[in-house]
Amino acid sequence: MLVSLGGFFEFYDLMMTAYISPGLVKAGLFLEGKAGLFGQSDQATFAAATFLGLFIGTAAFGRVADRYGRRAIFTASLVWYALATLAMATSHTALQLDLWRLVAGIGIGVELVTIDAYVSEIAPARLRGRAFAINQAIQFTAVPMVAFACWRLLPLSPFGVAGWRWVMILGASGAVVAWVLRAGLPESPRWLERRGRLDEADAIVRGLEGRTAIDRAAAPPSPTSPGLPPWGEERRPSPPPLGVEVARDRPDREAVEGALQLGQLSEAFSPTYRKRTLMLVIFNVAQAIGFYGFGNWAPSLIAARGHSVTHSLGYAFAIAAAYPLGPLLCSAFADRFERKTQIIAAALTTAALGLAFATQSAPAALVALGIGVTFSNNLMSYAYHAYQTELYPTRMRASAVGFVYSWSRLSTVFSSFIVAALLAGFGAGGVFAFIALAMGVVVLAVGLLGPRTSGRGLESLST
Repeated sequence: MLVSLGGFFEFYDLMMTAYISPGLVKAGLFLEGKAGLFGQSDQATFAAATFLGLFIGTAAFGRVADRYGRRAIFTASLVWYALATLAMATSHTALQLDLWRLVAGIGIGVELVTIDAYVSEIAPARLRGRAFAINQAIQFTAVPMVAFACWRLLPLSPFGVAGWRWVMILGASGAVVAWVLRAGLPESPRWLERRGRLDEADAIVRGLEGRTAIDRAAAPPSPTSPGLPPWGEERRPSPPPLGVEVARDRPDREAVEGALQLGQLSEAFSPTYRKRTLMLVIFNVAQAIGFYGFGNWAPSLIAARGHSVTHSLGYAFAIAAAYPLGPLLCSAFADRFERKTQIIAAALTTAALGLAFATQSAPAALVALGIGVTFSNNLMSYAYHAYQTELYPTRMRASAVGFVYSWSRLSTVFSSFIVAALLAGFGAGGVFAFIALAMGVVVLAVGLLGPRTSGRGLESLST
């Protein structure tokens, strides 16, 4: 819950790209068509700056969570992004907006990698999929909120301040809650164990076991049960670890530091992990086209079907309201089906519904199909966020996930301009044909190269 609430502000800022751009055009900061900055579409340049920052954050700085810990980097990156977004709210030119957007994107990129690593390391194998689904349901609550804020505030100037500036200020308020969230957040015990801080890791795990063991209907407590609290209430002991018993031979500090020297990004290209890394690079390049090709351009895609900016923002808000509902529905079956199968099913559904969306003009049909695309993208999103963290060991998890995830950010930098060109030249049909092609690449990459992961412990998956 705590890391998901922190991630809420990241998603608010990330998804703001789609909904605030029409307001920036109306305010005169962005120009229509290719009359904008660098002779390109200002909306495309704004999206490209966002994802270039995300690329730098995930590729260059994703590894800091492996070095300094999940908890510390979670807090630092949240404050970083919030201050950059506040500076963006004071901008007066498209260039200033894009530069601060780039800086904010770096912080968001680091934050999202850190959250993924943390959730995978704190959740038990049998519930890992559900944990990611609920994590994304909370984070995606930000999408309808930013859509609603843009819809209602962009036409206004409360207290003489332009509505688009208020939208950004609301996002920057994440800095206010950062320290509150940090106070109740334990460090990842897996990360502590890798750093040789065994007593701290043990204390956190015992605390987790003590809380999850509570069951008033259980058998009387046994003093020999692992994780049993000192008080004499009825408890059910935690189940034994899956896979290898990593605590059986506890390494000393010298052994841990020796293992840490092997936890470099280059290990992602070793024979053990090379196939996984290649698969995830291809997958992330393609999946980003489907997810952000619709998410970042929803109002513009609706407007391309013959609707005004104001109406398109209203319809986009109706679609955005479905964002948190999708992961909640997915949480019911998140761990019942193989993770890679869910990703493949989601990609095929996004392609089919997207092509149908491009043929419609009626508001009800656009909203219904838009919600369908959103649901399938939600399924793919929570599933792959869990999937890619499962494929690497703790010593290099944030580094490796940051690297493969960065390709989705780099992909979106270039696909933003491709989508803009296709939308201008071929309308929504051209955009969704491009998305369908990308979803075909997702199916082939994950289907042919992806290992099975559901229900398996992280240690067994990484050996």
